[in-house]
Amino acid sequence: MQRYPISKQALKGFVIAGTKSGAGKTTVTLGLMAALKKRGLKVAPFKVGPDFIDPGHHTRITGVLSRNLDGWMLPRAYNLQTFQRAAQGEDVAVVEGVMGLFDGYDGRSEAGSTAQMAKWLGLPVILVVDAASMARSAAALVQGFERFDRDLRFAGVVFNHIGGERHLAYLRQALQDHVQMPLLGGLPRDAAIAIPERHLGLVTSEDFTDGEAAIDGLTELLEARLDITGLLSGLPVIPLQTPTPYVYDPPTSAARVRIGVARDRAFCFYYPDNLELLEMSGATLVPFSPMTAKTLPENLDGLYFGGGYPELNAEPLSANHTLRAQVLQKCREGMPIYGECGGFMYLCRELIDPHGGSHPMVGCFPFTTRMFPRLRALGYREVTLACDGLIGPKGMTARGHEFHYSEIADAAVAPPLKTLYRMAARDGGSTRSEGFQHHHCLGSYVHLHFGSNPDVARHLVAGCRQYRQERSPSA
Repeated sequence: MQRYPISKQALKGFVIAGTKSGAGKTTVTLGLMAALKKRGLKVAPFKVGPDFIDPGHHTRITGVLSRNLDGWMLPRAYNLQTFQRAAQGEDVAVVEGVMGLFDGYDGRSEAGSTAQMAKWLGLPVILVVDAASMARSAAALVQGFERFDRDLRFAGVVFNHIGGERHLAYLRQALQDHVQMPLLGGLPRDAAIAIPERHLGLVTSEDFTDGEAAIDGLTELLEARLDITGLLSGLPVIPLQTPTPYVYDPPTSAARVRIGVARDRAFCFYYPDNLELLEMSGATLVPFSPMTAKTLPENLDGLYFGGGYPELNAEPLSANHTLRAQVLQKCREGMPIYGECGGFMYLCRELIDPHGGSHPMVGCFPFTTRMFPRLRALGYREVTLACDGLIGPKGMTARGHEFHYSEIADAAVAPPLKTLYRMAARDGGSTRSEGFQHHHCLGSYVHLHFGSNPDVARHLVAGCRQYRQERSPSA
C-alpha cells in the first residue's frame, strides 16, 4: 500500500476515547495503529492515565515507545513536553484515552480526564460507542457527548459491537440531522479479534502469544469497516515546537553508576520516563531476568524491581535460589534497591499465589504477601517523605498510582520497619504510612512516576553513587 502523503514537517493526530470503560477504545486504538503503520506512516503512540499494559501493546505494534500522559500525576508542562518530544519526526500521533471521555478525578471538573488531555494537546477526538442493543438512542448519546464541552473537537464516531450492516444503517440514519461529527464506521462483535484479559487488565504484550495473528485480523477488519482515508484527510495539522531540553545535572566528574533493572514476564511495568530520568541523572541501566539469570550482572551499584506479575511466575522466581540469595546479600551490604508493587512482593519473604501456594521470595522485608480474587487497592497516590530516605529528603513529594490484588498478610505480627511514605489519595483525605525501608532497600505498592518530581531519580542515582564510592573509594 502506498504511503499516505503527509509532509515530514507536518504532524496529524487524534485521541481515541470511549463513552465508558469497556466501550472498545483499546481495540480501535490497536487496530488503527496497525493500519496506519501498514500504510507506511510513522506512528507516535501515547496512553492517557497510569497504564502499563496498553502502552506495551502500542510499542509492539508501532515499533515506537509509547508514552504515558496524565493530568494528575504530571504537570501540564511536563505532559506537553513529553508529547512534543515523542512526536518529533513522526507522521501521526495516536493517543488512547482512559475510562470514559469526560471521566476524571471527580464529578465536578474535567481534571484528569481524556477530554482535558485532548484540549491540552489540541487534538480532535474519535468517540467509540458500544452500540450493542441500541439504534436511534445512540444518536442521543453521541449528541450529548458532542455538546457537553463546546471547546472539544471531534474527528468522528466509531460504533462498536454492531449486529450487522442493517444495524449500522439504522445507526447512520439516527445520526443524520442530529450530530455534526462524521460516522467513521462500525465494528461487529468478533471474539477472534479480542485480546484476552486477566486480573490487572489485558494480557501483556510479552504474554500475548497469538498477538501477531490477532492484530493482523484486527487491521484487516478496520481497513474494511472504517473510513481511515477520510479520517486522515480531515485531521488538522498540529504545529510542533522544538521541545525545551530536560535539564538534569549529574556530577560531570563522576563515573556513571550501574543499576540492574529486572526485565522479564514477571517484571514488565515501568514508565519509560522513569528509566530515562535515571539515565539522565547519571545511571547506566543493565537489564536482567530474575526468572532465568543465574547471577546478578557484574559491578552493580543499585537494583530496580518494577511491577508486573510475580504471582503468575512465582515458581521460577522462587526456584532461582542463587539469584534470590544474591539480592538478599546485596540488601544486607547496603546496596540501594528500589521495588514497587510486584517488585516489592518479590523483595518480601513469601508470596501466596492465587491458588494458595506458598513461594519463598527474597526476604529483604519480613512480610508475606497474599493474592486475593478481588482488588485490594486502586487509585492515584501522593507521597510525602516522612524522613530522609533512598529517594529524597524529608518533606519531598511525588505522585503515582496503586493497583493490586495482593496485600501484606502478616503486617500485624511482622517485625516493625521504618516507613518512609505518608501517602494520601488524590482527594487529599486521610494519610497512611507505607514505603518500607530496610538498610537501603525501599519497597512500596505505589508506582511512582518520576516525572512528577525528577528529584526522585537524582536521589536514587546519588545513593547508588555513594554506595559505589564506599565500596570502591577509587571509583
